[in-house]
Amino acid sequence: MTWREEQIGRARLILGDCRDILPTLPKVDAVVTDPPYGIGADKHAGKVENGWTQWEGAQWDNERPTPEVFKLILAAGSEQIIWGGNYFTDLLPPTMQWLVWDKGQRDFSLADCEFAWSSQRRAARIFDYPRALALQDGKVHPTQKPVALMKWCIDQLPKAATVLDPFMGSGTTGVAAVQMGRDFIGIEREPKYFDIACCRIEDAQRQKDLFIAA
Repeated sequence: MTWREEQIGRARLILGDCRDILPTLPKVDAVVTDPPYGIGADKHAGKVENGWTQWEGAQWDNERPTPEVFKLILAAGSEQIIWGGNYFTDLLPPTMQWLVWDKGQRDFSLADCEFAWSSQRRAARIFDYPRALALQDGKVHPTQKPVALMKWCIDQLPKAATVLDPFMGSGTTGVAAVQMGRDFIGIEREPKYFDIACCRIEDAQRQKDLFIAA
């Protein structure tokens, strides 16, 4: 498979399948990622201004990553934070720390909170961030996480100079890493989302450069 690479400031972005790319990369400080959960999230209805519309149904969320992929993820970084950890408990080792995103809304059709598996031997932590605030980022991916949430994750890893996301999606982890002055490596196999991630991370880098110049 031919890969496409883009270098945007301190961010290295790779269009391709992480199963092929991860074995070629040097080990990084931390993997922060949100893999497909295997729940068909690419097919559910997404709200738009004039009603409801369907996401594209590209079948990237038909199934969970395989045990082999999780082995690659665990080997790729010294530390890991993996969102959707409750979907992967049979594929990940027992852990001391779980991270929780409390969405500040109860009895909604979607989950009240989401869980991330963490490799760290530290106390569990909760991030309170309302769903309405999350939407202010602009939702361009059906499972897009808020930038503030991913910054909070990276804050849990103060020694991580380089952050890797092998399921980059629309690039939120990269946006957070760039804004925090960390190096970033992102892998995404869907060309549509890869292009969106490039644009979002380029905008984040440009805003950071303008801030430093000012």
